[in-house]
Amino acid sequence: MDGTVLIADDDRTIRTVLTKALTRAGCRVHATGSLAQLVRWVEESRPDLVITDVVMPDGNGIDLIPALHRARPDLPVIVISAQNTIVTAVRAQGANAFDYLPKPFDLPELMARARAALERRGRARPAADAPAGSDEVAGADPAMPLVGRAPSMQALFRLVARLLDADLPVLIAGEAGSGRSTLARSLHELSARRDAPLIRLSPADSSEAAFARARAAGDSGGTLLVEDPAGFDAGGQARLSALLEALADAPQPPRVLSTMGPDPRAALAEGRLRSDLYWRLAGAVLDVPALRERIDDIPALARHLLARAAVQGLPKRGLGDDAAAALRAHAFPGNVRELENMMSRLALTAQGPEITPAEVNAALAEAGPQRRTTPAPHPAPRAAVAPPTAKTDQGGVTHLSEAVEAQLRRYFDLHGEDLPPAGLYDRVLAEIERPLIELTLAATGGNQLRAADLLGINRNTLRKKVTTLNIGVTRPRRLM
Repeated sequence: MDGTVLIADDDRTIRTVLTKALTRAGCRVHATGSLAQLVRWVEESRPDLVITDVVMPDGNGIDLIPALHRARPDLPVIVISAQNTIVTAVRAQGANAFDYLPKPFDLPELMARARAALERRGRARPAADAPAGSDEVAGADPAMPLVGRAPSMQALFRLVARLLDADLPVLIAGEAGSGRSTLARSLHELSARRDAPLIRLSPADSSEAAFARARAAGDSGGTLLVEDPAGFDAGGQARLSALLEALADAPQPPRVLSTMGPDPRAALAEGRLRSDLYWRLAGAVLDVPALRERIDDIPALARHLLARAAVQGLPKRGLGDDAAAALRAHAFPGNVRELENMMSRLALTAQGPEITPAEVNAALAEAGPQRRTTPAPHPAPRAAVAPPTAKTDQGGVTHLSEAVEAQLRRYFDLHGEDLPPAGLYDRVLAEIERPLIELTLAATGGNQLRAADLLGINRNTLRKKVTTLNIGVTRPRRLM
């Protein structure tokens, strides 16, 4: 690498590490803990790259980017921040930052992005890349629980920033409680449409009056959110498809968002969702990861939710590292919604200013035996309902029906006063069907004829289910 790099960060360790790494790579580096000094350097010299933190003693690094670009329109700026929220990512994108990286970052990744920025120096990003109205994003609600530095969440934040003011319909896929509705609300409230209404349409309210409200979105230029389109009956899906076609020709077409389960393509393949409706909704697909797939985010997210609870009037509580470690051991089948409810209860019931590990463990015991002893090396498959765990009585007899009933009861409880999304019967059967077929195939060494006989179903039926459920079938190797 070659070029002059300016670093602004109030953490001396980060300045030292970046200075040494970039110097070894061949760059000329100047580092400061002051944004004022950074501005002077940009105005007095011709740097090739700026790397800046967001929260600094004398200002905000993102707010400074427009001034840096006025002095040097072609200057790439990489933002690094410990504020790993969707608002930070959107603001960095809106300020026309070259890139955004959450702290703590991997040094090789930052070096790779610095190299890319230096290779593109002299070529300013077009102003069209900045979301319309992005100067107002700073006033957006920072309490939305879209927090995380996991790679999957950071990739999601970047996609949201790019799609913020696009007219493309967006389908948000994920498990119940993972944050689909919150993400949809963010796409509306952080966009240029924030002053227009957000109108929801769901299977629970698919009356003529609800469709009339949805049609009104075409006159307001707002956002139409379709919740669980696969949950509408055949007639409702036909009306929904016709509505979307009519709204596309409206004077001020609304932004169309939709939320579905973790595998929208399965609903399409199984015939639960009309193909024309799917393609009207899935201009872009955003996958929201389950909480168990980003367990390292749990401590920061839990503290964020405690801070939000305090703003809402609950007692202000802290969360120590030991208590946070106890949270990480829980599988959280209800995802962020379950964690949010748990932190609200702990904020209300904790005996001191800091929630103790014992209080966390007591809350987890009430939640049930969804425990993780060691982090899984690969994310567990996403599920609309957590897989049933058999339990054993004192005589050692396993009662699968009781375990299934307990899991379903917890699933209903997680929705509070609301009902779960429609289609529960098929989802529950699918949750039992997949592990049953997988275990049977494993027991028969991948022999589908023997597996079909053991299951008591036709071999062609088994093949179809293996394909539909995307089950991998492997036969054991013969040892010579």
